[in-house]
Amino acid sequence: MIVASGVELRAGATLLLDDLTFRVAPGDRVGLVGRNGAGKTTLTKVLAGQAEPASGSVSRSGEVGYLPQDPRTGDLTELGRDRILSARGLDSVLRNMRIAEEDMASADEVHRDKAMARYGRLEGEFTSRGGYAAESEAASIANSLGLDERVLGQALGTLSGGQRRRIELARILFSGASTLLLDEPTNHLDADSVVWLREHLKNYAGGLLIISHDVELIETVVNRVFYLDANRGELDIYNMNWKRYLTQRENDERRRHRERSNTEKKAQTLMAQAEKMRAKATKATAAQSMIKRAEKMMAGLEGERSVEKVAKLRFPTPAACGKTPLTAEGLSRSYGSLEIFTDVDLAIDRGSKVVVLGLNGAGKTTLLRLLAGIDKADTGEVHAGHGLKLGYYAQEHETLDVKRSVLANMKTAAPDLDETETRKVLGSFLFSGEDVLKPAGVLSGGEKTRLALAMLVVSAANVLLLDEPTNNLDPASREEVLGALRSYSGAVVLVSHDEGAVTALEPERVLLLPDGVEDLYGRDYQDLIELA
Repeated sequence: MIVASGVELRAGATLLLDDLTFRVAPGDRVGLVGRNGAGKTTLTKVLAGQAEPASGSVSRSGEVGYLPQDPRTGDLTELGRDRILSARGLDSVLRNMRIAEEDMASADEVHRDKAMARYGRLEGEFTSRGGYAAESEAASIANSLGLDERVLGQALGTLSGGQRRRIELARILFSGASTLLLDEPTNHLDADSVVWLREHLKNYAGGLLIISHDVELIETVVNRVFYLDANRGELDIYNMNWKRYLTQRENDERRRHRERSNTEKKAQTLMAQAEKMRAKATKATAAQSMIKRAEKMMAGLEGERSVEKVAKLRFPTPAACGKTPLTAEGLSRSYGSLEIFTDVDLAIDRGSKVVVLGLNGAGKTTLLRLLAGIDKADTGEVHAGHGLKLGYYAQEHETLDVKRSVLANMKTAAPDLDETETRKVLGSFLFSGEDVLKPAGVLSGGEKTRLALAMLVVSAANVLLLDEPTNNLDPASREEVLGALRSYSGAVVLVSHDEGAVTALEPERVLLLPDGVEDLYGRDYQDLIELA
């Protein structure tokens, strides 16, 4: 169970939320919703104990499993399987059992006997922690999330961002934690894995709090909704499922509006009467009393929700370039002995639209990094054509310098813009005032997405490499990205599991990985998008 009492949240000097008091108890399946930048990720970090509130307290009973948006920490040499098993401490026991097994083959009798005794103790510990049944459970969860034996046997450092995030999700689900805090758990999952996750979470007996823009997941799983209203700085708690919440929220808004309208009329009448009476000395005291009554009536009103602001996004007018601004020939990439893809050719003509499809781990992100010049291919070359100006959006936001401010990141992307113009662009992406001085590292996933997209907007790029550009975005912001894709006249190479993003792009061609097969895009390929 998690209990929050009088919690205040701030982002620098900005007050996000004040005096939050609630609990997440066993059986509670809470959907935490609100626009990007409202403070959902900040609140979740505080509940998980990874950040401290500005004031108030959070108490936790039982183990808490927390899936952040960007779980890139840890030992990159650790195997995927061991990372999952570490949730119950089984990884170290199994590792020591393997060492003991090797020592049991020693020619030295004393050494062999010690190893046998050590193996017996370790096997007893392994059994007490669930043993082979627990190992089988971990494998079943991993398989349900699309992680096969080949992936589980690889070091974390050789895996794609999507594979590592699924391993972290599997680890948390396997942990047996009494409370789960999951920030965008469906990112990087294929359609079958999302369906499995919905059912798994729907039947979860412990406490659960989810941040997700997957409406079907929220509809299926949650029985309480916490709406974080960024404009009012308040958390509205609805003890009901998603569909009833949507109806109740609209009813609440109508009630607030009606109450405000009626009270404003009464207050205006009192104020008008007070103004008439103030001129007479004998009635000045009564007039002052009326003014106080009117002010008290207005102060007692609940705040109305303002219309949520949405980032206004249009990709840049592309700089002039030659007929084929970007080509790649014979690209191959491996991680150690693991071959990702070989002999991939690609030619990006001016204004062309290409979607890259393939299962998780097929090398889609790797290909974009090679095209962007961030990584080098093992074989093959990438050629820049006449006038090429690249814009790269990385799904893990690696293009951001997390130690520098929002404003400094923008100035790097557009050094020719003066500060006034730079702040104006940032304002259209909902970064205003002191927000532009925040380090990029403290931003939520949705805010990092907005900043990375803002940097593309000022780039004048004529070839955009977009890796999952709609991840972490609320529905309104996602629609802005889709609109920008529809209207952009430059070339785009898109990696996305979002069918709406691919439809908005209207690609002419598809590149299938890891085989490197290129084809004209048609409806036959739509079923592959969610598997990507």
